[in-house]
Amino acid sequence: MSELWRRLSVLLSDYLDELAEIRFLQRMKETFKNKKVTIMGLGLHGGGGGAAKFFCKQGARVVVTDLKSKKELQKSLLKLKGLQITYVLGRHREKDFREADLIIKNPDVKRESPYLAIARRHGVPIKTDIEIVFERTKAQIIGVTGSKGKSTVATLIYQFLKKKYPSSYLAGNIGGSPLENLHRFKRNSKVVLELSSFELEDMKQSPAVAVITTLLPDHLNRYKNFREYCRAKRPIFEYQQKKDILVLNYDDSRVRAFAKDASSRVYFYSTKSKKGSRFACFIKKGALFFNEEKHPICQIESYFLQNIVAAASVAKLLRVSSPNIREVLLAFKGLPHRQEYLQKKAGVQYVNDTTATMPDAAILALRTMRQKFPEGRLILIAGGHDKKLEYKKMAREIQKTVHYLILLPGDASEKIKKEIASIPLSLVKSMKLAVNKASQKARKGDVVLLSPGATSFGLFQNEFDRGEQFRRAVSSLL
Repeated sequence: MSELWRRLSVLLSDYLDELAEIRFLQRMKETFKNKKVTIMGLGLHGGGGGAAKFFCKQGARVVVTDLKSKKELQKSLLKLKGLQITYVLGRHREKDFREADLIIKNPDVKRESPYLAIARRHGVPIKTDIEIVFERTKAQIIGVTGSKGKSTVATLIYQFLKKKYPSSYLAGNIGGSPLENLHRFKRNSKVVLELSSFELEDMKQSPAVAVITTLLPDHLNRYKNFREYCRAKRPIFEYQQKKDILVLNYDDSRVRAFAKDASSRVYFYSTKSKKGSRFACFIKKGALFFNEEKHPICQIESYFLQNIVAAASVAKLLRVSSPNIREVLLAFKGLPHRQEYLQKKAGVQYVNDTTATMPDAAILALRTMRQKFPEGRLILIAGGHDKKLEYKKMAREIQKTVHYLILLPGDASEKIKKEIASIPLSLVKSMKLAVNKASQKARKGDVVLLSPGATSFGLFQNEFDRGEQFRRAVSSLL
């Protein structure tokens, strides 16, 4: 009899979920049908495309406008084939901002855009897809931000939560618009969002659980200074309620300082021993512990140790068991493009760290490689476009650890070159030439590391395209 009741309960739950989904879609159509929605910035990562699909399904009249050309956006456009969308590419039209009912802004679009100013003058609301999610869902949102590590932390949190909460989702800056799954988000769902400073800067709501990993100088071509960049991260916790949770990296003094301004319940995590009752996870004698628990979750040794401690903190606070956390960690090998070990060629290890788009991230990669391969020589492929960052510290680290330096085109490369005095280097015009030069200079036991410390504008579509070109060039080596 108990098995029968269990099956009936499952069937009833599924029926109620389907009914809730149908009602949600009906409400969305009532809200957006026949409304003119301008998607500003289709982009290359799927966010703009996901938003366009969502509003098309609601019966909205969708205009997608992007300064990039049709050729540049070809992959994104293919995913929207067959949908009734008006495209304005290579330019923007004033009327698409003046006459719209809603503007969905790509996070990369600066708030000072003259086209957004037109929308404001005409009273047209401007939102991001993330804001729509916050407004329309009752699911518990877990938001992750920081200068480094947020993709890995968000992915691990999602994988941990999936063990206990099957209705868990991962979206945001990590790829794809959460709007595509919005109708599936239930009251008991856990939605993990990786949130960049660009996505956070205009937010007026905060997630129920917020995580801040690190704060390092970044995007200073968008923000006036480092202080303004740090301020752009604050909305992830500024609107939290007392019952909400804020998880902070104790080992970063700037992140730790946010605790004094929080209204929510604050927990710290650390790669060192804990220093108070407000600690979630921490490392002690090579083991991962949680709060006052006497037994460790597991022994741990990993180059993304800090990310694991952060993600495990959230998992334990949301009642995921230690065995489930151990199971995920045993299978987790890291994310692509983040200190990713590619194949060996002629005894040379090639490592793809293309997401190191700022000097501090490249410095971390250099130190990690030197520790992991103390006997091998290190050949670095770096450089690219400058975000108005300082490269003297990175240059000093290169001179200490690198045997040969290869620089890709860009103003960041010029900054690095000016600071390099004692090691040989080459300037190359493509990733293929960079990898060929590296293979010529490398010998058995060496490491070739792509860790640019800069963005990829101009030569590549984005940092992921840069990483894929590196992967292909390595694969093509004889």
